Amino acid sequence: MIKKNQTIGFTTIEAGGFLIISMKNPYTDIQEVHEAAERISDLVRHTPVIRMPHFSEQYGADIFFKREDLQRVRSYKIRGAFNKIKKLVDLNNTRAVVCSSAGNHAQGVAQACQFMGIRGVIFMPTTTPQQKIQQVEMFGREQVEIRLVGDTYDASYEVAMDYCASNHYEFVHPFDDNDIIAGQATVALELLKDLRDPIDYIFVPVGGGGLVSGILSVFKNKHPETRIIGVEPEGAPSLKTSLAKGQNTTLTQIEKFVDGAAVKRMGDIPYEICKAGIDDVLVIPEGKICSSLLKLYNEKAIVVEPAGALSVAALDLYKEQIKGKKVVCIISGGNNDISRMEEIKERSLLYEGIKHYFMVTFPQRAGALKEFVVNVLGENDDITFFEYTKKNSRARSSAVVGIELKAKDDFDPLLKRMKEKDFFGAYLNDSPELFQFLI
Repeated sequence: MIKKNQTIGFTTIEAGGFLIISMKNPYTDIQEVHEAAERISDLVRHTPVIRMPHFSEQYGADIFFKREDLQRVRSYKIRGAFNKIKKLVDLNNTRAVVCSSAGNHAQGVAQACQFMGIRGVIFMPTTTPQQKIQQVEMFGREQVEIRLVGDTYDASYEVAMDYCASNHYEFVHPFDDNDIIAGQATVALELLKDLRDPIDYIFVPVGGGGLVSGILSVFKNKHPETRIIGVEPEGAPSLKTSLAKGQNTTLTQIEKFVDGAAVKRMGDIPYEICKAGIDDVLVIPEGKICSSLLKLYNEKAIVVEPAGALSVAALDLYKEQIKGKKVVCIISGGNNDISRMEEIKERSLLYEGIKHYFMVTFPQRAGALKEFVVNVLGENDDITFFEYTKKNSRARSSAVVGIELKAKDDFDPLLKRMKEKDFFGAYLNDSPELFQFLI
């Protein structure tokens, strides 16, 4: 029989009447976290923890947001990147580093290189949006060289590692590194300083695992009663899958929409820490994440990226457990490309049951479209997409029609009228292979 003590990370094994204790502790050393906090203080901001009255009232809890979207480079990633790079410079006089990233880690490395006056070579996939490339250039200025290689992160990562080996440069990993984890863990030190009363729950976005493993390392040392809940996107559940299988697992494919938290394989070091101490892992549909992102923007004027909304999207799944409790949501980043907002809105409407796509069959006669609008559409239904090509040799032709409803409950009456009036061809929301052409 094997028992695990999640507070300090040891394992007890009962065998033949004897008790064998293994004292292996996977957590990042708390002294290293305190040293990281001191090391990064010249550049990294102590971000605010803000009580959210509306959310607190909605869930009957004391809910706070840890606003890492207000950090330099608008994400927590600067913490780990700067801790790693400054330590390399201070101890080894390192003058050049390499990383591979298409997102917030690249920006953190770029800012750290510019601040320390060292060279940074950043490998990014050729598919990286121009907006992200410009952000890295802005933060790194003359200290950073960007190399676009490969169609995916994995391809650019392999080239970056070969480049490091050939030139004897240090590689700054985005999450699978103890110095990176110690830097991210400084988020937890700030929480303990700013919120002196015990915290009951902390909801943390999970991608590669650097942030959640850092927070776990601090709280399991100082306040083990706090429950740490990891939150992943449904399309990339690397931690959930790995814990279920009992080993760190590489996913065969992922949905990349929540790019700040979508990885095929989390770090091996973070996985061991999470395996020892994580209290729960939640998986959130991408559409739900989009709805939470829009809610934050529309109601609170908080601009977050999809990964930054993960912790807020998770609250509904824990609404019973958190009643009367003190809760912190880590808002991990605010680097949201404005060009993505239409897709974000579309995904939200689809998830909420407001937006629907149909294949509608029309008889090829005058007045058919008018009949559809007058006799099929509800008073508050709105056509938002319509694509139709007339076929002269056919009695009936099809059109792809997107309809936005006023309320979710309007769907069944619409579908009933469509079938009764002989306009229904097919419902397309359940056909993901077709959806790539629509959203």
